[in-house]
Amino acid sequence: MTRQGGVALVTGAGHRLGRAFAVALGARGMQVAVHYNAAADEARETARLISDAGGTPHVFHADLSRPDGPKSLVDAVVAKLGPPDVLMNSAASMMRTPVGEVTVEDWDLIFALNLRAPFFVAQCASRAMKHGSVIINMSDLAAFETWPDYVPHAISKAAIVKMTESLARVLAPAIRVNAIAPGAVLPPNDWDKAKAERFAASTPLGAIGEPEDAVAAMLYLIDADFVTGETIVVDGGRRIRK
Repeated sequence: MTRQGGVALVTGAGHRLGRAFAVALGARGMQVAVHYNAAADEARETARLISDAGGTPHVFHADLSRPDGPKSLVDAVVAKLGPPDVLMNSAASMMRTPVGEVTVEDWDLIFALNLRAPFFVAQCASRAMKHGSVIINMSDLAAFETWPDYVPHAISKAAIVKMTESLARVLAPAIRVNAIAPGAVLPPNDWDKAKAERFAASTPLGAIGEPEDAVAAMLYLIDADFVTGETIVVDGGRRIRK
């Protein structure tokens, strides 16, 4: 069933995929809670795009890497907008951390934002959410491959897959919980044209994806009333290339 209207909370909505998710939900006429931490100007631009798409944006600040960040964010959203019908857990970091160079501080920062934060945002939101609400978590292709320079990141994203399955089981039947694992649907900012072309050539579908490809997976999971506990990989076939 296609859902229109209601309330959505998108974490990390100031840029990249978070922005794309937030704008797409706005296009469904939703009130969208646009969360940001450091990217205030970018969050305001996301809000403008949501308004242009027909939605109603509300901007919220929270540092989700802090232990009290998830609860403070959800409490603020619920107080202003009511319980979210959709939670899109998009906020994350992607730090290059070769194994021999990983510090305890690196590890704690990665896991605080990539794993602890989405768990506690989901926990707090689920206490307020109505029957039929949806939580979508952000994993990525690193959960299924070995990336030597991003081992802690990959572990955190693999844990998101298990977290999604566990929350789906515990919160059923009232709330469905799924995840998206994008590959390169939006190239890193530091990639040049040659690197992007090499990456595309090594992908079975011969292309780099667009943010809309991840958005399509999100919208499917919102509408798919008989799907829970699943992770959709959106990677142009890279996971099966060997």
